[in-house]
Amino acid sequence: MAAFLITGRPGSGKTTLVRTVVEALRAPAGGFYTREVRGPGGRRTGFDIVTLDGATATLADVALDSPHRVGRYGVDVEAVERVAVPALEAAIEGGRLVVIDEIGKMELLSPKFQRAVIEAVRRHRVLFGTIMEASHPFADEIKAQPDVIVHELREDNRERLRNLIEAQLLGALGRFTA
Repeated sequence: MAAFLITGRPGSGKTTLVRTVVEALRAPAGGFYTREVRGPGGRRTGFDIVTLDGATATLADVALDSPHRVGRYGVDVEAVERVAVPALEAAIEGGRLVVIDEIGKMELLSPKFQRAVIEAVRRHRVLFGTIMEASHPFADEIKAQPDVIVHELREDNRERLRNLIEAQLLGALGRFTA
């Protein structure tokens, strides 16, 4: 396995970087990214899950009545399991680049999601995504794996990091698909 994970502060551009790199690579890929949902006045009200093949679901929303909460957001764990997990499983089974945006508090509420991440690692797939910056037992264990490279995205390294990750992913994809 080779995993290339981006960490950084909220709003630093992690999801944008993932989407830009995946589009530039034009490699067979599967998985998902998260999209901010903004309400009137531009205030963030939640997040959607968007798979690379276009399926969507609400991940979290300030108005969502859920027993699972992260900050001010109610989290729909079932949406993770209904939309994100199958997208990951299909990418893993298909031997494609596995894209996960993000390995974060909301997604980690799902044991099925955690198992899918472990399966991507176990099956020696090339993984590209984002991971929470804060300490979390599962995320910390993933970051500590010997073949996981974690890059911190900052405003001053955005372009350089994009080029570096594209090169690393191309090398890894060539090595694992040859």
